[in-house]
Amino acid sequence: MANDEKNLNKLEEDFNELIRERRQKLSNLQSEGKDPFDVYKVERTHTTKEIKDNYDSLEGKDVTVAGRLMSKRVHGKAGFSDIHDRYGKIQLYIKIDDVGEVKLKEYKTFDIGDFVSITGTVFKTKTGEVSLHIRDFQLISKSLKPLPEKWHGLKDPDLRYRQRYVDLIINQDVRDTFMKRTAIIKAIREFLDNRDYLEVETPILSPIAGGAAARPFVTHHNALDIDMYLRIATELYLKRLIVGGFEKVYEIGKNFRNEGISVRHNPEFTMIELYEAFADYNDMMEITENMMAYVCEKVLGTTKVTYEGIEIDFTPPWRRVTMVDAVKEYAGIDFNEIKTDEEAREIAKEKHLEFKKELKECTKGDILIALFEEFCEHKLIQPTFVCDYPVENSPLTKKKRGNQDFTERFEGFIYGREVCNAYSELNDPIVQKDRFIQQLRERELGDDEAYMMDDDFINSLEIGMPPTGGLGIGVDRMIMFLTDSPSIRDVILFPTMKPTQQ
Repeated sequence: MANDEKNLNKLEEDFNELIRERRQKLSNLQSEGKDPFDVYKVERTHTTKEIKDNYDSLEGKDVTVAGRLMSKRVHGKAGFSDIHDRYGKIQLYIKIDDVGEVKLKEYKTFDIGDFVSITGTVFKTKTGEVSLHIRDFQLISKSLKPLPEKWHGLKDPDLRYRQRYVDLIINQDVRDTFMKRTAIIKAIREFLDNRDYLEVETPILSPIAGGAAARPFVTHHNALDIDMYLRIATELYLKRLIVGGFEKVYEIGKNFRNEGISVRHNPEFTMIELYEAFADYNDMMEITENMMAYVCEKVLGTTKVTYEGIEIDFTPPWRRVTMVDAVKEYAGIDFNEIKTDEEAREIAKEKHLEFKKELKECTKGDILIALFEEFCEHKLIQPTFVCDYPVENSPLTKKKRGNQDFTERFEGFIYGREVCNAYSELNDPIVQKDRFIQQLRERELGDDEAYMMDDDFINSLEIGMPPTGGLGIGVDRMIMFLTDSPSIRDVILFPTMKPTQQ
């Protein structure tokens, strides 16, 4: 232990010495009138990728690139370096005959992590690597802290998430993940825009937290002197737009839920919700499976991906199974044979199920969902739509045609995880108000995630909403599967974290 502590102290001393050296270099430059932070703009002519992609036409010509110096091997009168920009890297070759002794000495003082602009001639080395023969250069920003040691890199997950800017510099696979994230969201938009959906924006701050069963974040608006909520879903505002005649709408945006943090949950997350007039939940299944397949093909070139060593096939059509049939298949309990709440409660006792409220308050529907979550979810590896949820657990959904105990609702599951939720939307204002009242009773019984009453939404339904299908997809979870990322934090640039001790 003593040796470990001694080694740590030595590492800290060395690190601090490197920082002092870099600050001294900056001070020297400033005293010479060469402050790199006085550079405002760089006239670069090409990116590293453009040079490599267009080598045949650029060979022997001078170009100017700019980026971060990530390696430097200069000894004596010549040497090689690497410069990185957003698009990749390119090798640099410097020689005293081309830049002179003074400039070479200046170049040798540059540190890994510094930003430089380089003007040089495009050529290939004997090994065939596209490179730049440096003719001139300028230090355009000074890195005052060293990057993590090259061979060990930045591995600690906590530090990677806190200092994502360093993570992106050091880890190519992390950069690739977030480049794919951008491409995935772009492809989602393409798919919906091609189907004539209208992208809209709805409020993030609202006097009511509605559209989902979740605990909200609360803030206070000083001028209005009212409490407001960060939105937990976009649903109720988007359905108001259906009432207003926008027959196909979607929104990609942030939702906020004051809940736990895990590999699948972040309090701030990205959702897409879409609504289509004159459609139902069957149409939403078709949109979901085809959108996922489109995005996979567009971004990855295939509809099959490997997630944590298992091949996931997004090719439509996905499996469809009712919740009752899933529980029968995986838990061995046939809810078609259970007629009363009391019978269901006896099963709950036998299976040692736990609930947020007392068992005597639980309905048959509550227990069906609990059995599904306990025995079925984790077995749904390939993309699967679980359909027809109990009516008491789906307050915004139309009842199932032909079976009034259930609703036309489905959730999509992949690798045992829920990734989407969709309904044939309830558009009867009288029934909707009754459902909200029931939710208020649930809140009184201790369920602080139950829905609030939204009188203005009821008013919009009274104006009239056509039959409508609605869908919500967790974009972060979707990206996890398409990038083989084990944690939601791996696909959110700056995940929510507890501040470090100061």
